[in-house]
Amino acid sequence: MGNCFGLPTTALETKFLTIESSSFKLPSPLPSWPSGVGFANGIIDLGGLEVCQVSTFTKVWATHEGGQDNSGATFFVPSPIPTGFSLLGCYAQPNNRPLFGWVLVGRDTCSEGTLAKPVDYTLLWNSESSNFKQDGNGYFWLPTPPEGYKAVGLVVTNSSEKPSLDDVRCVRLDLTDACENDESIWDKDGFSVHGLRPATRGIQALGVWVGTFIAQANGSPGSSTIACLKNKDSNFNSMPNLSQIQAIMQAYSPWIYFHPDEEFLPSSVSWFFDNGALLYEKGNPSPAPITSNGSNLPQGGSNDGAYWIDLPVDDREKDKVKKGDIPSSKVYLHVKPMLGATFTDVAIWIFYPFNGPAKAKVGPFNLSLGRIGEHVGDWEHVTLRVSNFSGELWRVYFSEHSAGTWVEASQLEFEGGNKPVVYSSLHGHANYSKAGLVLEGNSTSGIGIRNDTAKGKNRIDSGERFEVAAAEYLVSVVTEPPWIDYEREWGPKITYDIGKEISRVARLLPGRLKTALRKLVERLPDEVLGEEGPTGPKVKSNWYMDER
Repeated sequence: MGNCFGLPTTALETKFLTIESSSFKLPSPLPSWPSGVGFANGIIDLGGLEVCQVSTFTKVWATHEGGQDNSGATFFVPSPIPTGFSLLGCYAQPNNRPLFGWVLVGRDTCSEGTLAKPVDYTLLWNSESSNFKQDGNGYFWLPTPPEGYKAVGLVVTNSSEKPSLDDVRCVRLDLTDACENDESIWDKDGFSVHGLRPATRGIQALGVWVGTFIAQANGSPGSSTIACLKNKDSNFNSMPNLSQIQAIMQAYSPWIYFHPDEEFLPSSVSWFFDNGALLYEKGNPSPAPITSNGSNLPQGGSNDGAYWIDLPVDDREKDKVKKGDIPSSKVYLHVKPMLGATFTDVAIWIFYPFNGPAKAKVGPFNLSLGRIGEHVGDWEHVTLRVSNFSGELWRVYFSEHSAGTWVEASQLEFEGGNKPVVYSSLHGHANYSKAGLVLEGNSTSGIGIRNDTAKGKNRIDSGERFEVAAAEYLVSVVTEPPWIDYEREWGPKITYDIGKEISRVARLLPGRLKTALRKLVERLPDEVLGEEGPTGPKVKSNWYMDER
């Protein structure tokens, strides 16, 4: 992501990096960001401790077995470290992808000692007796912090000599936060390495991702005492302003592709309302038309079943609305601080008036499941995670069915510059990073709900028509549309006999496969089945929390 002084990285990477002799860069250069307070300025002050991201490295040690795809891992020290800054810990990543990462370095900006040298080191593990393929030997050292401080990373060396106490710094306790294991980086012969992330993550959480890792060997004390950093100042000075948010969308707006057979396309919320969507109230036989901005929807409250939205009554109008309207489609942004306001999450919400019927793969058979899966008002999203140090795209979250997935930028498909490609699944509209088939269910046995994705003729560039619908730190300049606070159902609760639906579509299946299909469908949540009307974005748990 570039270091905080914007030093050129190409020569350094060519000289130092050895993961497949390559490192990842976004396809196009970063734009010049509009002016603002602290976004993309390179340095963030956490409260007397300034930090910046360094993404150029010198290799320390590498192994070529174990871990992801049995490809091994490589361990680095950030280099060069900008003048005045200190190492907080080393960086590591698996060898099965191009080098793409960063680690924070720190600088004390006050006289109160936010940083301190360790008083000693503990050798956690070394590879001297290991038989796997490696480049020399690796030694993993845990800094021993002085009283009132914590280590936030390990030091890796290729020598058995204990590192100098000048090599790394520990951080004062009040600037640290609890952390937990993230992705597995490498494991072999009883030794494991994991990335680290703040244990508490969300809009209000102050934990800061350092980019370091934790290590554990059988019989060793491990490095569980390592902490993450914390944004003690609790300020949002590093967050983008409105013009910078707009620039982020122009730079990284995903291209969303719809399946060639997709018939239920997105629209804007106002198009849905203007074309006959109706508000129903329990006990009232006369539904009400909804205003274009949703101002007559009940606000707040709880999803108590008292209100719901449905399609127009007229069959012709109903069929029209179900199909959506790409020319009117608009995406809605929820911009939120994440990881102690060192990153900005731009959640891009897409609205579909209708979710189509599900399809299942049962052994060699592919079946349309009739009404199963159908529901009114489908909300899906992808989230851009952008560094507030540089404005560079780090990861994208895809709202896949069952569980979403973060995909780092080096593993994305891009078009039109730095715009990630998103594939919307047929009828269900779940978002995926690659085209193809994903089975929801028991994929190893070839039985599951089909999520088919492919590049059809219909697609949207989410940056063409978007609205900043919510940003808690910009409440003075962002007006939320009234429908954001509608916390009831966007579709009616549907009641039907699942057993009859399954029997009807599975009549040609052998008994064993019919039973397998029934078990698969019965395990699906009500919203996926179409029995329960889906709720809007603000009711989803990831509205305020991290998306994992």
